[in-house]
Amino acid sequence: MPPLELTGLTIFILLLFAGIYGAVIGLPGTVLILGSVFFYALLTGFHKIGVGAIVLLILLTIVAEGIGFTMEFTNKVRLGPSLPGIMASLAGSLLGALCLTPLLWGLGTLMGVFLGGFAGFFMMELIRQSKLKPAHRASARTMLTSAAGVFAKGSCALTMTVVTLLNIYS
Repeated sequence: MPPLELTGLTIFILLLFAGIYGAVIGLPGTVLILGSVFFYALLTGFHKIGVGAIVLLILLTIVAEGIGFTMEFTNKVRLGPSLPGIMASLAGSLLGALCLTPLLWGLGTLMGVFLGGFAGFFMMELIRQSKLKPAHRASARTMLTSAAGVFAKGSCALTMTVVTLLNIYS
């Protein structure tokens, strides 16, 4: 594989990881994954990633962003990115990837980035909520439904990444 092609593939895979991470901290990570996959498919002439896979990824993006949109407007609290939350999520992602990679190899890395990042971000939100006055705290139901929305959106991003990598490396 030529160095330029290897560099492009490395950047592409890093964008997939950034998409998973972005979905966890409340950014549109699924859109980043879809855009980078579509660009990769255009560059490779749709040989490795076909139109069927692109359509599946579009549907997953619509579902994930629909979940995020619904959760944002039905809950009074939004789990948004804050600096402590992002740092805790980064630490959780790194720790999760380090713990799950030896057990599940490549899939463990992806799942570790997602689950560790989610756990770190959610724990920091719980700590932040506990420091607020009782009148300003979100209810447990609101926190759990917000967490469920972020988890569902992150699961869609993880599924999109797995589908993409399976299409490339099969």
